[in-house]
Amino acid sequence: MSYSLSLLDKSPIADGTSAADALRFTVALAQRAEQLGYRRFWVAEHHGAPGFASSAPEIVVAHLLAHTSRIRVGSGGVMLQHYSPFKVAETFKLLASLAPGRVDLGVGKAPGGLPLTTRALQWFHDRAKKPGFAGQLAELDAFLGWGVAEDHPLAGAVATPVPPQPPQRILLGGSPDSAELAARQGWRFCYAGHFNGDEANIERSLDAYRNAGGTRPLVALYAVAAPTREDAERLIGPLRIFKLQLSSGQSFNLASAQAAAEFARQSGATDYRIDELRPAVLADTPERVHRALDALSRRLDVDEFVVDSPLTDYAARLASVEWLGGALAATPQRTDDAVAAGFPPSHRHSSVTRP
Repeated sequence: MSYSLSLLDKSPIADGTSAADALRFTVALAQRAEQLGYRRFWVAEHHGAPGFASSAPEIVVAHLLAHTSRIRVGSGGVMLQHYSPFKVAETFKLLASLAPGRVDLGVGKAPGGLPLTTRALQWFHDRAKKPGFAGQLAELDAFLGWGVAEDHPLAGAVATPVPPQPPQRILLGGSPDSAELAARQGWRFCYAGHFNGDEANIERSLDAYRNAGGTRPLVALYAVAAPTREDAERLIGPLRIFKLQLSSGQSFNLASAQAAAEFARQSGATDYRIDELRPAVLADTPERVHRALDALSRRLDVDEFVVDSPLTDYAARLASVEWLGGALAATPQRTDDAVAAGFPPSHRHSSVTRP
């Protein structure tokens, strides 16, 4: 296998469970991913989202680092528009001091929630002083080092502590512009293929990254493994993404048509379009999923994939991760063992048949 696998976990709250259950499962899944040989385990950031438990990835990252020992752990990603770059630098320098060589700082441009939660997060921001996203990323990059240039109003401010090894810096995005920005800042780039699986756009973005001097991009994608293709497709069900297109040219991915319409309402938009999309998902037996990843790795010249599971059922998600991880020569864990590690009792029985 010419590539490594990593996981992105959104801590979804399955039917009949709580946020506490979802977070306990995230811990159990990270521990199992470490046993299976996955390279990284990232947690997402969502605000005002009843279906997701992780609104503060830096806290979840700290907890996961304390409950694992080898796997890299990070944010996938911090929604930088809401925060002081100085504070984000302090937070991840502290995490990197607690677990040297194991921390990833993934940063995204999206809001991670609806406009009302964005306003709540940014209520006290001084908009006159807030730069655009590229400026925020440049400030963050500077504060991850020794600070901004001498002609900057914040010259002399140094984010501490200084870790033995800095966090790895990765920009998450889905366009050539984001890819070029990552390369200009000297950051790695992870293409969000689970949100935009258009092959031509993936190739344009990765080409833009490499042409601007970037090296070793990652690609995130949806993947589900099961004993048969029919099992995998049944587990996915009618998966959809609803893309809200505003007249300003901005677009946002939402989980439902209702959420997209509510986003438009909260933003005050009257001229908009909602497109219903079926995202690309690698859904098949583990052998066929890995063959597809092998081909994609060769075609895109990518040596690492970040797998996002669209499944919310805890046992089914664990089974998929184990089926994929089985190609890494690890022994599958029984679902009942996972219950003891933190599964809610209501999800003891997997719908996937084990050998």
